[in-house]
Amino acid sequence: MRLERFMGRFGSAAALASLTLAPAWAGYEPHEKMGLAEGVDPIAETYMPVVPDKGFEAMMKADVDARPKYEERHNKLLERRYDLSDRPSDVMMSGGRKPVQEGARVKLPEGVSWEDLAAMSPAEIREKGLFPKGFLPLPHSKHETGGMVFPDAQIERIRELEDRNLERFDTRFDLPDHLTPEFPPPIFLTTRPELGDVSQGKLLSIDNYYEIMHGILTPVQMEGLRLLLTPFPQQQFNQTEDRKVKRPSLGVSCLDCHANGHTNATFHLNPDTRPQTARFRIDTVSLRGMFNQQIHGSKRSLRSIEDFTEFEQRTAYFDGDHVIGAKKGVNLPDRSSQVALMAQMQNLFDFPPAPKLDVFGRLDKSKATDLEIKGEQLFHGKARCVECHQPPFYLDNKMHDLKVERFYDAKLINGQWITAEGPIKSFTLRGIKDSPPYLHDGRLMTLEDTVEFFNLVTGVQLTGDEKKALTAFLRTL
Repeated sequence: MRLERFMGRFGSAAALASLTLAPAWAGYEPHEKMGLAEGVDPIAETYMPVVPDKGFEAMMKADVDARPKYEERHNKLLERRYDLSDRPSDVMMSGGRKPVQEGARVKLPEGVSWEDLAAMSPAEIREKGLFPKGFLPLPHSKHETGGMVFPDAQIERIRELEDRNLERFDTRFDLPDHLTPEFPPPIFLTTRPELGDVSQGKLLSIDNYYEIMHGILTPVQMEGLRLLLTPFPQQQFNQTEDRKVKRPSLGVSCLDCHANGHTNATFHLNPDTRPQTARFRIDTVSLRGMFNQQIHGSKRSLRSIEDFTEFEQRTAYFDGDHVIGAKKGVNLPDRSSQVALMAQMQNLFDFPPAPKLDVFGRLDKSKATDLEIKGEQLFHGKARCVECHQPPFYLDNKMHDLKVERFYDAKLINGQWITAEGPIKSFTLRGIKDSPPYLHDGRLMTLEDTVEFFNLVTGVQLTGDEKKALTAFLRTL
């Protein structure tokens, strides 16, 4: 019965043979592979074992020894899927220090063009195996384990400011710096728009937030910011023997991922799915414009920023397992005296200025180019973007299912079961040029990739010139 359930879910003997879940529970199982031989049913893996059977030194050594294998596996995947070269455009991100990258980076199957693919039906693309690999869900750099993985710039700056270590010994950030957001990001506040960027070019931390924000924030807002910058235990960064940092750690803070109230492209796995293979990578979303968003979380559809603030530390910090959180030191902020203050501060992070938009969020044609104007017309017309991204804030506060699984067969890739992902919330497009990579899992490196993806998946049949115009418009937002 167990074998029938398992094969019904994962589909083939090859997939069964290649399913290796051990690193997720490293130290808990004596064998390299978890599964039928050990009497473990992957379908039933809702809770993580609480007590490991190995000490920290043995677990760390196993992780360090295995790291080259996982890095080689992931690097090969990235090489097959993408052109990761540095090709800057003449458009700058909002802080003016980093250019937006240009050009589609997803590699096409040999012998076909974007136009060829757009002319095919989803069934034909699936049957011929022609769906671009870079359009498939992007696995975590070590999917079997998951957890937060921070970019080098964040690791180095927090080490300098707080002597706190965000560098894991079992895996590392996987994308080059030029394909990530500007760092540190500028900070724009709804309460002081006349000040512009208030970051002083610095990364907010528990070490410097008072100096930077004194005289700008109220006492209530300042306390909310302090809490957002205070590190608390997290699944891979804590005091226990199955942590992924050498020294016991205070943990991570909210703004370690949401740097300066924006994003630094830190990734982890969604907490909302089981088993481990079915979880998917989550790219950190910006907190800019939270004041006007009504649902939060890619899958959870949390209905307030207070809920999001509270449940992130209860669940997402610990891979959706509050039982493990209780062991490692979960922070349970008080709803009235702490969560409310943290939420108020998050609601102050504003979008960057968009000088070509009017008060309704539409292009001011006296400031826009002909190409940008054409792009806006497409956005509201043929491309159908507006159906999910409505001005002035370019979102609809709904969840949508693109049913991308129409284009490919389910399969196991680098520890992730690549299958249907279901409905996911639509994210705001305001300030989108500042937030690479794109889609919920960061599988799309540039806005050009994003336009090609939606053109294919939605079947709107944009021409090459129309795709260029639409990309130009997105950069004005």
